[in-house]
Amino acid sequence: MWEFCLTTAKIDVAKSLFMDIKKDLNDYKTVLTCYEKYGAFNIMFACPSEEETLLKNILENNIIKMICSFYKDGYLKENLNLPTHEKIGLTAFKKALLNFDRETDLFIISKNLELKNTLNLDSFYEFKLKALREKWSELVALANENSEYLVGDEAFFDLLRFLVDNLEIRENEISVFEKENGYQIIADECFDSLNNEALVSTLIELSPKKINFYCDKEDAVANFLSKIFAERIKVSYSRSMEKIFS
Repeated sequence: MWEFCLTTAKIDVAKSLFMDIKKDLNDYKTVLTCYEKYGAFNIMFACPSEEETLLKNILENNIIKMICSFYKDGYLKENLNLPTHEKIGLTAFKKALLNFDRETDLFIISKNLELKNTLNLDSFYEFKLKALREKWSELVALANENSEYLVGDEAFFDLLRFLVDNLEIRENEISVFEKENGYQIIADECFDSLNNEALVSTLIELSPKKINFYCDKEDAVANFLSKIFAERIKVSYSRSMEKIFS
């Protein structure tokens, strides 16, 4: 029997990790529980010894994704000083920075991550991932040093488009439909009832090679997406799915 305990003081991290790990372990014979003790949240895990290697990979993948999302997002919020722009623009910019050069982030974390029997996630981030934070610091410094330049819309969109163009392509083609209660994305995984910011954030996260955007009239969000995805997006002013598929 292999046993493992992951500890963090961040309740949001503990909840998210627990649910993601639980979902990934549905098909395996494992014991998984989470509890709080002395202000720390502990995720306890146990599996048969013969499944240790396989399930270590599942845990490592979830831990790496958490650092690349939650911890990096916290770092950007704490250190990034951007000029005032409309909310949708700032959402897109921060999301693009969050996903920029993600492959290197993954490599640095995986190189330093070794699962034994216990792991304090907060300490691992603070002491083992200094090189990762230095890399993020360079990216933040570049944005902050050019913040005055980014006041103008043209310069802001030039940089935003550069960041988006250099994200790893994760979807070949997706379709977006305008609906009465927001937007729907149809891809390998469907997303429904997205507001403006959630739509933009999700599209940058998916980084598709091609976007088909369907709406019934000129749409401000479609115009915004056309500025940052350029030739990768095609806007059609018809949201009738029956008509489209016929």
